[in-house]
Amino acid sequence: MSNINLKISFLTLLTITSLTAEWNPKDFQKREHSLVKPYTGTGFGVPNWDFLGSTMVTSNYIRLTSDDRSRQGAIWNKIPCRVRNWEVQLSFKVSGTTRDLFGDGFAFWYAKDRMTNGQVFGSKDLFSGLAIIADTYSNHNGPHNHNHPYLSAMVNNGSVSYDHDRDGTHTMLGGCEVKFRNMEHETVIAVRYEGDRLTVSHDLHNRRAWEPC
Repeated sequence: MSNINLKISFLTLLTITSLTAEWNPKDFQKREHSLVKPYTGTGFGVPNWDFLGSTMVTSNYIRLTSDDRSRQGAIWNKIPCRVRNWEVQLSFKVSGTTRDLFGDGFAFWYAKDRMTNGQVFGSKDLFSGLAIIADTYSNHNGPHNHNHPYLSAMVNNGSVSYDHDRDGTHTMLGGCEVKFRNMEHETVIAVRYEGDRLTVSHDLHNRRAWEPC
């Protein structure tokens, strides 16, 4: 990442019943997979989590990268997720000194290999698992069918390379435009996997209601 200030306010993994118009991040929470304020634990670490790169932890937020060039940060859960049906809710803010041009973006990873630095939104290429990618910059040389920021999903068995030059448009399952840059409030994304079906929703406008991606 470069020239992007990314702060996480909470990340919760939930067991699920139904996705409703109103959300509550405390329902059915799996604490071993969740990040909830205050974040600082004993010493400089947070229980059940490891950090990489420029990640900084405070009591109120976790900053993955500052607004400086060529920064990269990550936070990985230490404990394998063995829940078959699950939902993750991620609250974040993305800001920068320029209005439209920011770093490449960030991703939520549900992957086999953890703590692996790489050039695909903070992790390695040829991964095995799921990536929910928040792409904040168009690398495509030519017109796109969508604008940025763009939220998309990619599933990989370790054999497919992410194509930065095409912004992953040929390998994504689907996606939607989510204009979360430099918002006054936090954006929340819900990633839900139930019965072999993946759905992604967001609350961009701070209405405490989900909109499908």
